[in-house]
Amino acid sequence: MNTSTSVKWLEEAWQQGAAKTIRNAKRIKDTFPHIAPQGTYDRNDPEWWTAGFWPGLLWLVYGDAPENEAAAPLHRIAESCERQLEGCLRDPESVDHDLGFIWLLSGVANYRQTGSMDGRRRGMLAANLLAARFHVRGEFIRAWNFSSSAMDTRGVAIIDSMMNLPLLYWASEQSGDPRFRWLAEAHADTVAREFIRADGSICHVVEFDPHTGQKLREHGGQGHAPGSAWARGTAWALHGFALSFRYTGEARYLETAERAADFFLAMLGEEIVPVWDFRAPAEHQVAWDSSAAAIAASGLLELAKLSPRGETYAAAGERIVRGLHEHYSSGDSAAEEGLIMQGTVHYPEGRGLNVPIIYGDYFYMEALAKLRGHAGLF
Repeated sequence: MNTSTSVKWLEEAWQQGAAKTIRNAKRIKDTFPHIAPQGTYDRNDPEWWTAGFWPGLLWLVYGDAPENEAAAPLHRIAESCERQLEGCLRDPESVDHDLGFIWLLSGVANYRQTGSMDGRRRGMLAANLLAARFHVRGEFIRAWNFSSSAMDTRGVAIIDSMMNLPLLYWASEQSGDPRFRWLAEAHADTVAREFIRADGSICHVVEFDPHTGQKLREHGGQGHAPGSAWARGTAWALHGFALSFRYTGEARYLETAERAADFFLAMLGEEIVPVWDFRAPAEHQVAWDSSAAAIAASGLLELAKLSPRGETYAAAGERIVRGLHEHYSSGDSAAEEGLIMQGTVHYPEGRGLNVPIIYGDYFYMEALAKLRGHAGLF
């Protein structure tokens, strides 16, 4: 940040988001919000994949100023969320590929910020459970547990998984055991080969034969259809592969991250927030996804530290974050608990259209934290 004007907008954005998070914590407490369709965040079960984003947001804000008395309760609330989440680790039906989303932002964040050995223990247990989902023949991490008439979920992997791999990289660093990293790299290589197209677009869901591991077909998932370009999935890819490069130094992951980032930015153009699927037909371009913009912005700022084209990615990431603040933020409004507006959860199923989403809020604040010189929690 080079000018006083830039510093002013950035500090304003961070302070607004931090103050609202502190205010929201008085009502949300140690529950698990997902969307805020009428201005107020709902409550979900701790088994739901988004359960880590609220404690993650609390750790971001608390970690910025732990001496701030107003932020002190955030520490206790986040730890209470973590204790509830531990119960899910005891039920094999309650854990899936999203263990990284949950535990990097709760137990691992707690361990990194406070030295909590309970946080480390829970994070290592989660990493072991994530590693146990690795399909040896197909070399991918299985996604869901539920059955579906549309696909055999015993052989399904999804693009979101790239953001969960840092839990495995972290576990290798903590334990000195390279197997966690080997599994993460094998999965990343499969995703790069089977999910990322030549033009940098991605597919959300790939179905593999659960017995042989061979690729069977692509599914549209939360995108419009097979062959489309789900905006949030593109953001998961660019951010996730940037993180894999950061942990491993393997150049192939940097190249994949750059390809996904270039596609995202080309399709975004001069806009701040993308339509939910870059290839949605005109009649379906009625929902936008600010969460995709926030995820991509934080990923671009990560990529900026790693790529020879870092200045280009840094400028793009800052432009998006500033645009979110100036045009999509709820600001100081007491009527809105969400930090940024117009996110979309699942357009094909008609769920959560043009609403604040907790992971949009998290990645918005993570991107702001990065612009202020701090690291994110992934």
